Amino acid sequence: MWFYVIGILRAHQIADAEAKQIPRGNLSDLYPRWLGTRELLLHHRNPYSREVALEIQEGYYGRRLDPARLNDPKDQQGFAYPVYVVFLLAPLVGIPFPVVLSVFYWLLAILTAIALWLWLRVLRWQLPPSGLAICILLILGSFPAVQGIKLQQLSLLVAGLMAGAAACVASGFLFIGGALLALATIKPQLAWPLVAWLLLWAVSNWRARQRFVLGFGLVMALLLVGAEIILPGWWLMFADALGQYRRYTQSQSVLEVILGQILGPAVARVVGESLAVLAVLACGSALWKLKRSPAEGAALGEATALALALTVVVVPMYAPYNQVLMVPAVLALVRDWRFFTAGSWALRLAYAAGAFALAWQWMGSLFLSGAYLLGSFFAPFVGLKGWAISGWKLPFFATFALPVFVFALILLDVRRMQQRDQAERVGAKSNRDGG
Repeated sequence: MWFYVIGILRAHQIADAEAKQIPRGNLSDLYPRWLGTRELLLHHRNPYSREVALEIQEGYYGRRLDPARLNDPKDQQGFAYPVYVVFLLAPLVGIPFPVVLSVFYWLLAILTAIALWLWLRVLRWQLPPSGLAICILLILGSFPAVQGIKLQQLSLLVAGLMAGAAACVASGFLFIGGALLALATIKPQLAWPLVAWLLLWAVSNWRARQRFVLGFGLVMALLLVGAEIILPGWWLMFADALGQYRRYTQSQSVLEVILGQILGPAVARVVGESLAVLAVLACGSALWKLKRSPAEGAALGEATALALALTVVVVPMYAPYNQVLMVPAVLALVRDWRFFTAGSWALRLAYAAGAFALAWQWMGSLFLSGAYLLGSFFAPFVGLKGWAISGWKLPFFATFALPVFVFALILLDVRRMQQRDQAERVGAKSNRDGG
């Protein structure tokens, strides 16, 4: 996968940029946030301003975007984050950006590996060292993680904070769990489903779980008050920046992307939003029944995995790097494979289709990488190198279908767990009554 991204996908992007005169600068998703943080904290400039946005473009793209050039990117790379993200990035503002790139690159890789280990703990699934090593290699060799690390995407940082929050809750450190979840709201569109679920879980047993709400509320208050102090009225600027971001990127959910290829953009948006509402209702119904699940049980991990799988399906951002949020759901589905393979033919078929959609990224990248290497080292196959670069889309064919399969399967898995637990309670009650 890494060879495919560096050798094939990047080669295609460079060739395409040269042919269409598309600008290429550092192309780091961290850069707009880093520069905005530096300008606000060191020079007291508004990171949401047009002037700062133009300076961001000069670094990100190598020059300012020109509306007269039809091939110029539409993404203006504005500072479309809550201003309190600067508190997390503040330690980096005095460091040259090339150094920041290197540090953040390895930080995200290490954090992604640690997050996987934390999710295993939340799910109460103990793997031998060899199994853990295989899982870490697979996650670090998956396209969402590779893309996120290469772009220095804050989604991977948010995913790590969420894993830390869930692990703390599952281990009884409720205040710290709430605090970490508050920090994850630097990307509110990714955080809200998990925030809603864990707050519901906490208030359902207030006396035992109030520390989670206190930790979340205190840190959120500090972030919001601190943000208002350093940039009064920032929330209006953020709302405007977010609206502009959605307009110039034409943000779509995974459902809208899939349906758009069949129904057209306008119909796809209406149908996609309707399906998203149904997904939220189905997920909400399942989570409501699990709101009293004990922190030390496996049900909390399953429910959290379901909430994150819902996030990837319904949020209006279809970037593959957001799919790192599906890691706990994928782990739960691999752990519970016997339930699916022992079920009806429809359930087995759905599970097989989901497994194929997950594996396709590696199958496609392996095939293209093999063709590229054959064309590079063996003269009779020289044409394969160019063919591999021109076929760069191959590993993406199942990208948008995967979240739908994962969400549907983890929802069925949670329902199965609920039915099992209910049957056990009924059996225990019958035994007590009989005794």
